Amino acid sequence: MLSEMRISPWHVLAVTFTNKAAREMNHRLSRMLGETSSRAMALGTFHAICARILRREAEHVGLSPNYVIFDSDDQITVMKQVVANMGLDDKRYRPRSLLNAVSAAKNELLLPADFPVRTYYDEIVARAYTQYQEALRQSDGVDFDDLLMETARLLQTNPQVLATYRDRYEHILVDEFQDTNVAQYVILKQLALEHRSLYVVADEDQSIYSWRGADYRNIVRLRDDFPELEQFLLEENYRSTQIILDGAQAIIASNPDRTPKHLFTLKSGGHPVLIHEAYDEQEEADYVARETSRLLRSGYKHGDVAVMYRTNAQSRAIEESFIRAGIPYRLIGGTRFYTRKEVKDILAFLRLTQNPDDDVNFSRVINVPPRGIGATTMNKVAAEAQRRGTSLYRGLLALVQSDKLRSRAERALSAFATMLYQWSEVRDDLSVARLIDRVLADTDYESYIRDGSDQGESRWENVMALRAVVAEAPTISLTDFLTDVALVADVDELSEEVEAVTLLTLHSAKGLEYPVVFLVGLEEGLLPHSRSMDSPSEVAEERRLLYVGMTRAEQRLYLTYAFRRSWRGYGGSEPSAPSRFLDDLPDEVRRKPEDRQRKSGRPSWAVKSWGDELQRTEPAPPRPRPEPQYRTGQRVRHTHYGEGMVLESELEGRNEMVTVLFSNGVGVKKLLSGMAPMEPFSEH
Repeated sequence: MLSEMRISPWHVLAVTFTNKAAREMNHRLSRMLGETSSRAMALGTFHAICARILRREAEHVGLSPNYVIFDSDDQITVMKQVVANMGLDDKRYRPRSLLNAVSAAKNELLLPADFPVRTYYDEIVARAYTQYQEALRQSDGVDFDDLLMETARLLQTNPQVLATYRDRYEHILVDEFQDTNVAQYVILKQLALEHRSLYVVADEDQSIYSWRGADYRNIVRLRDDFPELEQFLLEENYRSTQIILDGAQAIIASNPDRTPKHLFTLKSGGHPVLIHEAYDEQEEADYVARETSRLLRSGYKHGDVAVMYRTNAQSRAIEESFIRAGIPYRLIGGTRFYTRKEVKDILAFLRLTQNPDDDVNFSRVINVPPRGIGATTMNKVAAEAQRRGTSLYRGLLALVQSDKLRSRAERALSAFATMLYQWSEVRDDLSVARLIDRVLADTDYESYIRDGSDQGESRWENVMALRAVVAEAPTISLTDFLTDVALVADVDELSEEVEAVTLLTLHSAKGLEYPVVFLVGLEEGLLPHSRSMDSPSEVAEERRLLYVGMTRAEQRLYLTYAFRRSWRGYGGSEPSAPSRFLDDLPDEVRRKPEDRQRKSGRPSWAVKSWGDELQRTEPAPPRPRPEPQYRTGQRVRHTHYGEGMVLESELEGRNEMVTVLFSNGVGVKKLLSGMAPMEPFSEH
């Protein structure tokens, strides 16, 4: 098509949201256009494209071309130090919460000076944001949000740079447009306004990332800014059966402000959507394990099955049941390869080779392997760096040049500085694999990590696996390799060759597909989540989240919920109400719990299935009629919000919605009693 329209691949920009999707796009384009043409295109994730632009235009934003990208762990480390420097209690002002607030500001293109201060907490965030940015720049570094914000502001404020990239990217294609945030929309708008050759694929029904800044209303903004755009509804689905699609459409149809669509597929019919009510989360997990075993015996493979849930904590019961049943599984969102200690150590050495001003990684490996460098010695370096207003590495160099490093520990510091300098001298002459060899040899890292234990051998295998990754790409530069690693996400590390059932959150499931999908925990307070209860827009997003999960299924879809669920950390269990979303499923697409109850004469959670056999347990006692636990005027104490007074309490199904006025500026909150870590108390 490009050749027919006489469009040069050089002038095409194609962006998506995951490395996995970008790789698939690149693979298909290579087959269609040839490798030379596909390589000429700028194709990748938003973050990867912005990282490339900032490498070229680093001087315009106050960075060096070798700037470092701080990953999630590095960001937490920096913010923890900021919190400590500000003298704050990290239990009250949690570094992760502060980072979330800073991230939200950056997604809205707000600099520290622009941050709106309405409360004392806002003032704390603004100060933390300022110090956090100063720490990043001190290390010549950026975080993920900076990649977008700095690029957007660069295009807004530098007409010459904007003209360069408008000439470069005459035709722009965007996948998953509904997931764009303000910064991403500004980037696209700035680039496309002149040539106005823009093609986006968007589905409001799959907008599930508002908590990280995504705004499906960008679709409305797009129509306002580019009124000449034509709309084509892509209604044919190539993944799911018609029954699954009918069920998913019935769920999402209740959401307002959406483009009506009629999804269809040539895969007519299919298995009914199976709804299962369990007694509690353990019986729910056992049911999933039994059904999985039955499906495996019928011909499905482990990799065909996925179990999805709203919160990470729900995986515990599933994992335990799978272990007992001997079912191999992989947990998405667990310890990722690139976050394992030994891998992070080697990456830290490589990052310092590229950018020695990186204070986070300098502190990480200054005493790895142990060199006898303690806190007293490091404080001396930190004091010198602070006095000069430089990075720790520059402070160390100043001490080395002053010939003041005389003790054994201080001489070790000098040797470390020499080692970093020598690596930086040879980094451009060695492949990344050979550079890793040099790092391992100079640090004697193998002796440090291979301690004779099985765990030590496993860690060394991880180091060798890292080397194997770069050995397969001998021409990749150190800068490109470290950029790629920094932008890797959980789903990017999924190997399609691993034979194991996949366990993952619904938010991680976007873009994936499986022949069999179990969606567990469809209860009020879980899906929709309790945090969304007092916001219609948030409930609508919870509905979209369920829709996304359902449409990951190709052939079989199971929806499960429990009559009771334990809330770990608070003790005991509480009755649960089935999710309101289940009421929207039409009878013709589902197999209901009542179907089994009619056959057995028992509640559905009292029927245990294993293969084709049916094992019956004793009938469960009738559900007790719930009584309100809270009354108007009652004093309560919440583990997070503190003390408050009940304004109103009402039963919703078999749960209780409590409206509480909290003190200390928290205000009014609506809470489900089954989800709320809250207890009555008396002031007397």
